[in-house]
Amino acid sequence: MDTTILPSTLLLTLLLSVGLFFFIRASTKDRIEKAQLVSTLDEDTLMPKIKEYFRSRSYRVAAVDSQQNQVTFEGFVRPSWFLALFLTFLAAAGIVSLSLVLSLLFPNLSTVFLGMVLLSPLSGIYYWKKAGRLEKVLLKLEPTQSEKDFSSKITVIAHRDELSELVRELQLKSE
Repeated sequence: MDTTILPSTLLLTLLLSVGLFFFIRASTKDRIEKAQLVSTLDEDTLMPKIKEYFRSRSYRVAAVDSQQNQVTFEGFVRPSWFLALFLTFLAAAGIVSLSLVLSLLFPNLSTVFLGMVLLSPLSGIYYWKKAGRLEKVLLKLEPTQSEKDFSSKITVIAHRDELSELVRELQLKSE
């Protein structure tokens, strides 16, 4: 093989490995967002639906601040088996690619490089340990009155996936 091809292939493989490393690291990152939502239901009708929604998602009421009309829900978010296996597979593919390029450059160390594939389950373990955590959802409910009807304004601070599921389930609209 041409000697100029191997170093450039190594450089590209190292760049892809860096991207893979940051992808694995980002799999456990908190993605907390704040959203202003509006419901056509009044506060007395909406609050039991919100409580039931969070109860069905294994959250519990952690704190209630009646002065600010704010409720804090807590729930344990379990890591995903699929994502742990997927990250392990991606790490294995990335390490095999890097090992093959390094084996071409340094043929006498090829078994050591291919043995690095045994490190790939560490990415799944890393995800599993970091992704399982206690999540908090802060919810503030404010009644609003327009000329036609009553509605409720909801301020929610939660994980972005939880926000999208809440909007979908309770048919809320963004403000």
